[in-house]
Amino acid sequence: MAHSVQSVVQAASYKVAAREGEEMATKGPFCVVGAMSGTSLDGVDAAQIVTDGMRVAERGPTAYRPYTATERRTLRTALGKWPDDDISEAAEIIETAHAEVLSRFPDAEVFGFHGQTLAHDPAGRGTHQAGDGAILAEVLGRAVVWDFRSNDVAMGGQGAPLAPFYHFALAQEFGATDPLAILNLGGVGNLTWIDPTAPTPETPGALLAFDTGPANAPIDDLIRARTGAARDEDGALASAGTADQDIVAEFLKHAYFPKIPPKSLDRNDFSALPNMIADLTVEDAAATLTAIVAACVATGLDHCPTPPTRLLVTGGGRHNPAIMTALASRLACPVASVEDVGLNGDMLEAEAFAFLAVRVLRGLPTSAPGTTGVAAAIGGGEISRPVT
Repeated sequence: MAHSVQSVVQAASYKVAAREGEEMATKGPFCVVGAMSGTSLDGVDAAQIVTDGMRVAERGPTAYRPYTATERRTLRTALGKWPDDDISEAAEIIETAHAEVLSRFPDAEVFGFHGQTLAHDPAGRGTHQAGDGAILAEVLGRAVVWDFRSNDVAMGGQGAPLAPFYHFALAQEFGATDPLAILNLGGVGNLTWIDPTAPTPETPGALLAFDTGPANAPIDDLIRARTGAARDEDGALASAGTADQDIVAEFLKHAYFPKIPPKSLDRNDFSALPNMIADLTVEDAAATLTAIVAACVATGLDHCPTPPTRLLVTGGGRHNPAIMTALASRLACPVASVEDVGLNGDMLEAEAFAFLAVRVLRGLPTSAPGTTGVAAAIGGGEISRPVT
């Protein structure tokens, strides 16, 4: 659906303008906790920061609440479902897990709740993150900012990725002066190219962001199906195998890769991939999927305005030495984990939604043409406060 720039700009003031009289919409900085549960379905990360939505003044405690094996099975059966489907059991798991982990932060003034992505189809039915922030606000007794993606999709954007505005703040925080890229390897990979000399993240040319392709999800699914384990621990199976480069080359013929970004993916968009590796040994299949992760990133970097001077990796994939080795051998720029610049890669996404929550409260943009393809920089998110 087409939207004029004027309509999108008007939406940037969205709901916060109607709350001008509310103290929380204007004061700051905030002590805020963000929570993130990614498509790998491992559990809920939570991180506390103090921020005004422009810079991070302080980082505080973090917490993690893993999903149990039974909870993961239930959540897995809900993948691909929409709000009009019966997802009540999955939603209860998501809300309970988040309530448990967020209750560990007594100093938080507000929470940023991403929810659990079950389906993502921005050109069709939209995007679906399960979990009700209003319920959490009642349980926790504090304001909850949630439903970060829907407004962007409604205004013609991809609704993802949303962490780039935080990545921009981080690049300025650690003093970057040359273009760089941050790669998040969760279930799906997403890349943010950053010009740290730009004055704001919504400045044209400051950011380019998009999903690169599959990351941990197909590797985890393979290992679970073949061995019963949760993941390829330390990349051991991939390191013992040999990648089938013909399969890698065939996979890269998918129509997604030459498509000009911004662009985004659902966890299940590459449903043919398991069949492509079905005849390989588990070691060779793991090696092939690992090579595909790196090849997708390399292809993605070709879309960047200029080559990044370095690639910093966050998310669970950076713990896999086989993936990190594959990236280093495939890419022209240096590759390192975000820990090299003093950040916590396990909590970066959770911190991002804390940061975005404050931007929502202050009526600041959370996405822009270069990050989601929306026509103009806009805000998003719902704000729920406890009734009692």
